[in-house]
Amino acid sequence: MTELGVRHSGPIGRRFGLRLVAMSDSLEQGGHAGRAADAFAVLGLDRRFDLDEASIEAAFLQRVARAHPDLAGEDASLDAAALTEARAELTDPERRASVLLGLLGGASASEDDSLPDGFLMEIMELRAEVEEDLGRGGDAARERWESFANERRAAHIRTVGSLFSALGDEPGADALKALRTELNAWRYTERLIEQLDPMYDPGRADFA
Repeated sequence: MTELGVRHSGPIGRRFGLRLVAMSDSLEQGGHAGRAADAFAVLGLDRRFDLDEASIEAAFLQRVARAHPDLAGEDASLDAAALTEARAELTDPERRASVLLGLLGGASASEDDSLPDGFLMEIMELRAEVEEDLGRGGDAARERWESFANERRAAHIRTVGSLFSALGDEPGADALKALRTELNAWRYTERLIEQLDPMYDPGRADFA
C-alpha cells in the first residue's frame, strides 16, 4: 500500500481526516483480485453491464427455488451460497463491471492500478475540501457532499456503460485498459460515499 498526501491532526482530521491512499487493497475490494466465478452464468443471465436490479432479482429467485432441498438434495446449501454471492456481485454495478471486465479478459485492480491523468491530485484536493467543509458545516455540508458523490457515481456508471457498449466481439487491450482505469477511479468515489456515512467505522477509513 502506498500512501500519498498528509494526515491532519485536528478533530475532523482525526475522525474523517485527509489520508490519500493509492490502495491496492481497497481497489481489490471493488476490483476483485484474481478471476472471480462467472456470476452471470450462476444466475443464467447474459454477460451485460446494463442489467437492471429487477431482472437480477427475478433470476436469483428462480434459481433459489430450484436449489430448494426438496429439489436439489444435499447440494442445496452450496448452490444457495453461490447464488447469493452472484446476486450480490451483479446487483452492485461497480462489482458487476469488474466481474464482467475479468470475464472479457481485462485486468483486475491488483493487476493494473492505473488511474486517469491528474486524478490523484484531484482527489487529494477534493478530500481536503471535504474535510474543511465538514469542519464548518456539519450535517448540511455532509448532505451536500453525499449529493456530489452520488452524482459522481452516476457519471462513472454512464462512462463505464458507454465503454462496455463500445466493445466489439474481440475487445482490444486498450479498450479493456480504459475500463480498468475508469473502474479504479470509481472505487475512490465509492470509498468517499462510504466514509461520508456518519455511521462509518473510522478505523476502516482511508481518511482515518
